Parts: sequence; C-alpha cells; structure tokens
Amino acid sequence: MKNGEWFYSPEHGEFCQVVETQTLWGETFCRIWLPTKDIVVRVSAQQLQPVYDAADCGVERIVYLAAACKIIDTLTQDVLLAPLESSVIPLPHQIRTLYRAISGSHVRYLLADEVGLGKTIEAGLIMKELKLRGLVKRTLVVAPKGLVNQWVAEMNTHFGEEFRLLIPSEFTTSRGIFQKDNFWRDYPQVVCSMDSVKPLDARSGWSEEKVAQYNRERFEDLISAGWDLVIVDEAHRLGGSTDQVARYKLGKGLAEAAPYLLLLSATPHQGKTQQFHRLISLLDPQGFPDPNSVTKERVKAYVIRTEKRWAIDAEGNPLFKPRHTELVPVSWEDSHREQRLLYEAVTEYVRKGYNKAIAEKRNYIGFLMLLMQRLVVSSTRAIKTTLARRLEVLSVENSGLSQRLKEEQIAQPASLNSDDFYDLDGEELRQLLLRNKEIKNEKEDVRVLLEAATRCEARGPDAKAEALLEWVYGLQAQEGDPNLKILVFTEFVPTQEMLYEFLTERGFTVVCLNGSMDMQERKRVQKAFAKDARILISTDAGGEGLNLQFCHVVINYDIPWNPMRLEQRIGRVDRIGQKFPVRAINFVFKDSVEHRVLEVLEEKLSVIFKEFGIDKTGDVLDSAQAGQLFDGLYIEAITNPQMVDNKVDEVMKIIEEQAKELRHSQSLFCETYKLDPGDVQRIISHPLPHWVEVMTTSYLRGWKGGAQNAGKKKPDAKPVGKEGRHTIWHLIWPDGHEETVCFTHHALSASYLGLENTRVRGLAMNLPPFVPGQPIPVITLPDLDSKVVGYWSLWEISIYDESSLGPEKQSFFTRKRCIMPLFLSEHGKMFALTARHIWDQLLTTSPTVLQYLDKEKSQEAFLGVRKVAEDQGKSIYKELEQGHREYLAREREKGEYAFAARRRAIERIGLPQVRNHRLCLLEQEEQNFRKELERKERILPEMVPLLIVRVVGGAHG
Repeated sequence: MKNGEWFYSPEHGEFCQVVETQTLWGETFCRIWLPTKDIVVRVSAQQLQPVYDAADCGVERIVYLAAACKIIDTLTQDVLLAPLESSVIPLPHQIRTLYRAISGSHVRYLLADEVGLGKTIEAGLIMKELKLRGLVKRTLVVAPKGLVNQWVAEMNTHFGEEFRLLIPSEFTTSRGIFQKDNFWRDYPQVVCSMDSVKPLDARSGWSEEKVAQYNRERFEDLISAGWDLVIVDEAHRLGGSTDQVARYKLGKGLAEAAPYLLLLSATPHQGKTQQFHRLISLLDPQGFPDPNSVTKERVKAYVIRTEKRWAIDAEGNPLFKPRHTELVPVSWEDSHREQRLLYEAVTEYVRKGYNKAIAEKRNYIGFLMLLMQRLVVSSTRAIKTTLARRLEVLSVENSGLSQRLKEEQIAQPASLNSDDFYDLDGEELRQLLLRNKEIKNEKEDVRVLLEAATRCEARGPDAKAEALLEWVYGLQAQEGDPNLKILVFTEFVPTQEMLYEFLTERGFTVVCLNGSMDMQERKRVQKAFAKDARILISTDAGGEGLNLQFCHVVINYDIPWNPMRLEQRIGRVDRIGQKFPVRAINFVFKDSVEHRVLEVLEEKLSVIFKEFGIDKTGDVLDSAQAGQLFDGLYIEAITNPQMVDNKVDEVMKIIEEQAKELRHSQSLFCETYKLDPGDVQRIISHPLPHWVEVMTTSYLRGWKGGAQNAGKKKPDAKPVGKEGRHTIWHLIWPDGHEETVCFTHHALSASYLGLENTRVRGLAMNLPPFVPGQPIPVITLPDLDSKVVGYWSLWEISIYDESSLGPEKQSFFTRKRCIMPLFLSEHGKMFALTARHIWDQLLTTSPTVLQYLDKEKSQEAFLGVRKVAEDQGKSIYKELEQGHREYLAREREKGEYAFAARRRAIERIGLPQVRNHRLCLLEQEEQNFRKELERKERILPEMVPLLIVRVVGGAHG
C-alpha cells in the first residue's frame, strides 16, 4: 500500500487516496483523503478495498453522473434560474425585465411598468435570481402599509421565500446600550411598512432623547443592518415635496443601505421634475447630481418599463381584456322615504359639523366628520352603528367615566401628515372618528340622528340592498350563468355585515373579507370563493393583495371619494390571466351629492383621458394627491353646493396640466422594443427540471455505499402516478427518509423538489471522482452511429481557494467550476460536437453496459484521456480564473459600499456610548471581511475526472 494510491472505504462509502501509511505493533494504519468531503481521516488498512474490485459503474451511476454534470454545466451558462425554481411562469415582459436587471454588475433599477403588469413578480424574480447565484442573502422590502401583507404572501406563494413582517408594535425600546441590539439583523428577509420606519424630526410631547431613540430603532438600525438587496414598492412616495421630507430622508437611507436596490413605481414622474430627480438620484447620486442631469440617455440605463399596449401573453396575444364600467343611480322609492330623510339630515349634520371644526381650527376633526357622509350613503347599518358608538364616546368624554377611552384618543393633526391620512381606508377613518373629541354641541345632534337611523332600519332593507339583489339576478341572466361569481366592495364593516345577512337570508352562498382577518383566514375565504361561494363581500383593506382572475364582475356598493381606491378594487379582478371582459358596476344614490359629482367627473375626465391617451386617474395622480383633490371636491359639493361646477373645473384643470406634463415626461422612458412570446416557451421547456429528476431518481435507484452500511432500506425510487404530464415520485433516501415529490411546481398532490433542496443540491455538489484503477465500462446507445467508437469522459475544472466560508464553498450556484465533456476517437482525434451529442443521448435514451475493460486497459485508457484533458482544460481554467477575479472585485466593491453605508448610519446615532460601541463592532466585521477576500484571492486549479466510458455506437456495437 503506497502513498498516493486509490482505494475504496466501505465505512465512508467512497473512493479515497492514501496520504500516509504507518505500521505500529503489527497493525497498519492509513491516513486517507476523502475527496467528496475534502477531509483526511485515519483508518485501518484492512478496512480498505481495491478500487477495481469495489467499483460500481452501472447504468444508474452513469446516468446520475451525466445528469448531475449537465446541471452544473447549465448553471455556468447565462441561463435564468429564478423562473425554473419558482412556481410562477413569467410573461414575456417579466422575462425581459429579469434579463435586463441581472445583465449588469450594478443591480440598481427603477421598475416602472404600468399598473397591473406584475412589478411584484418582477422584483421577486430578480431577488430569487440573485439568491440562486449566491449574490444576495439578506433582503429588505419596504412598502406602504396596505401592501405589506401582499408582499409576504406573494413571496411565499410564488417563490417559496419566507419573509418576516415587522410591525411597529414589535419595535422594542428596552435595549441595553452595549447589548448586540440591532434586532433587524436577526431576520434575513424582512417586510416593513414605509411610514413605520421613516425618521422623525420631532413629535409633540416627546423629548429629544425619545425622538432619538425612536429614530435609532426604526431608521438607523434598519439601514445599518447589512442588507444585500432593498426593494421599495410605491417608491415615488420617497421623492417627497422637498429634500427635507421624512420619506425622502428614508429613501436616502435605504439607497445607502444595500448595494442592490429596486424601486417600484407605476407613476415615477407624474410631471414633477424635482421630485423625479430626487427619486432617480437614489439609484446613482453621482449620475444625477441635479435636475438638468435627468435626460433620456441617462435615465434609460436605470429604468425598466413596460406599457400595457406592448404587453403580450405566452402566445403573443394582448395581455389585457377590455373593461366596462357603469354608473348605476339607485332611486329612493316611497318605501325608502325614511332613508332619504336620514341622508338629508346627515348631510346637514356633516355640513354644520365640518364648518364648526374649521371655525375652531380643528381641521383634522372636520375631515373626519365628513366621513359621516360616506357612511350614510353606504348603508343605514353603517351610519347607525357609528352614531351609536359616537354617542357612547361623547357620553364617556363628558362624564369622565372612562380613562381607557380617553387614552385611546389618537394624536392631534400634527402627528398625521396628508400622506398618512390619505393612506387610511374608510374603516380606519371610522375608527379614528369614533375616538376623537367632541365638536361643540355635537352630542344632541348625534342623538337625534341615531333615533332617525333606528327608525329607518326598522322599515326594512336599504334601497341599494334591494338594487343589489336585482342586479345579481340580472347579471346571472345576462351572463347565462346561475353560479356567476360576483365581488362586492364596501368601505365599511357594518355594511359588510348587513349585506352578508341580507344575501344569505335569500339563499346565496356568501363569504366576507376585511382588514381584521389574518393571512390564514384570508386564504380560507379566497379558497371558498374560488370553489362554492357565489358572492364575496370585501372591504378595501380586505381586498388588498387579492388575485381573483376567476371572477370578472365587481359591484362597488359604495364609492370611495378617492378614485384610486376604486381602481384598486377593480384591479382585484382586472389582472393578468383574466379571460373575460371585466364589468365594474358602481352604485350611487340618484340626485345625491355623490351622484352629481360623479356624473360631472365621468364626463369631463373621459375627455381628458381620451385627449392624452390615459386609461385612468392613477396614471396621472398618486393616491395622496388624488385624495386631496377629490376630497376637496366633495367638501365643496356638501358645504357649498352652488359652487360645485367651479370646483370641478378647478380639479379638471389640475389634472389636465399634470397630464400634459406627464405626456412630456414619458419621453424619458420611451424605448422601442418588441416582446418575444418564445421567451416564455423557452423557459417552460427548459430541461433543467428534467435533469434534476433524472439525477435524483437515478442516484436513488442505483447508488450503494453509506446507506447500506448504515443498515437502512435499499435506496429505491418509483413513479407513483401522474398529475397532468408531471410524474409524482415516492423517494426513499439512503438515510431512510421518505417523501412524495414532483420535480415541477405544478403538481398539487406532491411537494416540489428542486435545486434549492439541500439533499438534491448535495447530489450535484459532491460528485464522486473517477479514480485510477476503476474499471471503465463499455457502453452502447441505440441512437448512436455505429462509426462512433472511442472514449467519452466528463471532467470538472474548478478553482480551489483558501476560504472555507466564502460563497464558492457554500453556494451551489456560484460560478466557480465548469464541466468539460471530451470524446477521444479510436484514432486519437478530439470531437467536441460528438462529446456533447453523446452527453445529450445519455439523458434521453438508456445506455447498455456491454462489459468492463480489465484493470490494465482501464489504467492505460485513464492516463491517455487525462493527458488530453489537461491540454484541453487549460484555456477553460484561465476563463474561470478571470471570472473569479471579476467576482472578487464585485464582492469587494459591494462590501465597501455596504460598510460605508452602515458606518454613516451609525455615525448619526446621538448617544456616544452606543455610537462608539457599534463602530468598534463594525470595524472588526470589516477587518474579517477583508481577510476573507484575501484568502479567496489565493487560488489553485483543480481538474477532477468524474466519468470515463468507452462508447461503441449502434445497438450492440
């Protein structure tokens, strides 16, 4: 037994190389190197077996190695991995976005697709791709409050990624000064709301120390937590009205917090040059030093945009169906006289209450009082419930009986800016109204209105409820579908409860969604609506994140004043994948204030939209701006009805001016391109999942060694059924673990098994080498030409560095190795195309092992093929070396960027003890980072034989 010789170790289930031999007191021991584990261990020489006797290179092993090497080879090419490892099948424009985003070394982009084109999916694909390539480990998503749950759900559903939603109540304020206390670092993937982490300059009643503590935990710790990728949804909100606005300060912090940055916005410009400059400069402050630097040529390198008119599906057809919207005036009949009187009384109450609040300089409460107008047109139940609760609050306030209710009262207007206010939906505003202080002499008015609402409800169903019933029956008849699914939206939970009772009493299967439900409840409701339920009643908060393409009829039972919310409602069904034209039916009381405003608005907006080629208000205004404009319009209609036409003209002028600016600014994003539907088909038909399936099942059917020695069941794999065209497998792993799996994402009865699975990844990461002395099998392939005779082999050429913790060692997907196929003919000639062809054949047709070369011939053939491999592999190694150097340069740049950003964030901490402590920790972390890079720079080449066979073409040679 000589040093350098190869043997087989049954204890470890693999070939090993003798490093040292020692005899002591009649016992011979060896130190052996195990290549797949890259460790040296000590064993008795008697335990080792000759390679030729122990080697097993049957059909299953050959196919396993061919498939595993094919996977490795594919991952060294520019193939998109995210679509293959995700359950979502991207559309052509989403594939284009993914290609563009990862094509450069700096992943800092503004994703500016029009509304409804799936920017969340695009961001998820980019994140997944960067993760699979070993470039991203820590991701932060910042979104408006109403979208955070949607992000968590979609990342989990489509990409299998678990994100932790952190909400303000989890931000603790009891951390020690020298404690390792940045809790953001405890979670690798986080979603948080935009306004929960923006910095404060001051807050009424707070000391400077408390403000500093708040900013440290929510803002400074956040941006110094070492993120690799930051994603910001509705990113135009970060532009701010000035560079001193809290959201812009947040944007600057987030831009510095990670090397990779994705800003998402369908309306990034909106005709506001200064604001857009602030937004685009977050991606590259040096590239956009002032507004004059915002030119089409500069912007196009940072903005990826698709317009709906260009979007197509996988077959090349237009992506979106037409939409039909109808305003339905509901008349008050004689039977609804009490309801009309209630409406008029509440309108007068609102007018008086608003004017009183303004006179008392309590504008904030005045705006909340206006909510009563929306409640009375929603339902008698909504206004009655609110009046009753309001009266209770006013009674407690006046009597001083309940300290708890006083403590519940929210902060005054200074603590909620306009953006915050207009982010709240109707139900949230209702809760604020119920907790606010009394307007002068309000209590008696509320008591009178409550009595009227009680009488009204006793008279029977609301006029709109009866109209809804008629429309449901009419729609079923028009669509020819008695089981037609209908989505009904309302602003308020009491209206939702009333409609549920009203419809279920009349035999309909109804389910409800609102903002109080957790994710599991929401999923159950959506599933019920997809199956048996015919009507889903949802509040605006309940509708957030819904994807209901199987429904195409929306009835807006009440109309939010902000048209952006109306658009969001209809968008729940008018989504990618909708197969029918969408119908949106908007209920409004005839001859009401709301009816008058909406009639004029629809007429005048349609003229502007047609002139400027705009689909909807959201193309021109953001939510806060739309809220301010249209709330102002309704206020004028209620408090000064004779001036409503003038107010409408004023609003239309603002929208028209902004539309002009928008049309001009859109030239910044204009890019001529044509989407290719074939991109989708190429993704869908990529054989990588098939190769993973072949690799895994071949290994489990034919591999022996460690599993046998452990006394477990013989590895086995058998298909147990079909689901569509997807095979369902029951796998038994060498350690006895059993599971039922499918190697695609589209089977419902089995879990998905792919390259992110640790077991599967291990099969391709730790390939056993083909060692000298191992018998070379002679194989034939039925579809191979009989003239093809020679030696075919696979070689792994890779880089070995001194780092034991770097991504080269940890990540299967990082580019650090290459598979080289060789075919050496009988006459000593190399044929590259033949080598590739044989490789493909091994994965499509089953080879037959005819015999094995004897020990001497196997050794001779091995040495001959190895010499050729060394000559052929040198240029491949040089390419790998160059790629490794470029990778290290990017890692260094990325690390320096991240450390500089974290240092700036820490230096803003007010308390010297905390600041100095964290700077010391950061310095130590940076030193370790630099030492790690230095180790990675010291590299050596590796060339490992993985498979050698003698190929004889024809059925049996």
